[in-house]
Amino acid sequence: MASQCPLLTLSNGVQVPQIGIGTWGAKDDNETVQNVKWAVAAGYRHIDTASFYKNEKSVGEGIRACGVPRSELFVTTKLWNDDHGYDNALAAFEQSRAALGVDYIDLYLIHWPGQNRTYIETWRALEKLYAEKKVRAIGVSNFEPHHLEDLLANCKVPPMVNQVEMHPLFQQSTVRKFCVEHNIAVTGWRPLGKGKLLTEPRLIEVAEKHKKAASQVIIRWFLQLGVIVIPKSSHEERIRENFDVFDFELSPEDLQVIASLDTNNRIGGDPDTFFPTSKN
Repeated sequence: MASQCPLLTLSNGVQVPQIGIGTWGAKDDNETVQNVKWAVAAGYRHIDTASFYKNEKSVGEGIRACGVPRSELFVTTKLWNDDHGYDNALAAFEQSRAALGVDYIDLYLIHWPGQNRTYIETWRALEKLYAEKKVRAIGVSNFEPHHLEDLLANCKVPPMVNQVEMHPLFQQSTVRKFCVEHNIAVTGWRPLGKGKLLTEPRLIEVAEKHKKAASQVIIRWFLQLGVIVIPKSSHEERIRENFDVFDFELSPEDLQVIASLDTNNRIGGDPDTFFPTSKN
């Protein structure tokens, strides 16, 4: 069955399914394998993981067991902070590729900018991987505009994606504006606000108008903004529900309601002060 999911074209022409299944917090066991299989059966073709999640092996097993050819799937993974640096990054990539059991990775991201501008040297390794066609696209995660300006001034290949925390309570207007101006696609992680938004009365009111759930309204909002979104769930029904967003459209009034929810408050870490290291 062909997926209904719209495709977003990156600056290098690679197309990304705009809805992906997130796997943060999913265990490296049959839970993750099953989540991937459920997601692909529901129509997802984009799977997002990271070395920090410690579930790349199970994601790979899910890819092989899902019944859809690898060429029809878009796989994203990320380089952790312990692995910054040119040689470290190249070695970490090979570890991720081996764990996933794939010949190539569709999108490889630097997970956090970290300290001391190590992302500059690390980015050179990603450029090498891209030149060797081991990855189809390269990008970053949790980069603020000042990180991106620094990287753009010191790179040969500009980042194609910036994956950041984004949800109706934290709409990332400044980051999104910068990325649009520099042809960098944005992906939103934690799109449902860690579940906090599912009981928000104004979202529920919009959802009831469309006979949808609040989660579906949020995911539809991402689509209409032109942002990639990676909701995570370990429940088959919710995985299916999060993908069932193609039979309605939010009106300008609906979008204004959602815009009014922005408090500019993060739930996750601030990239300028959050420097996690060990994934052990």
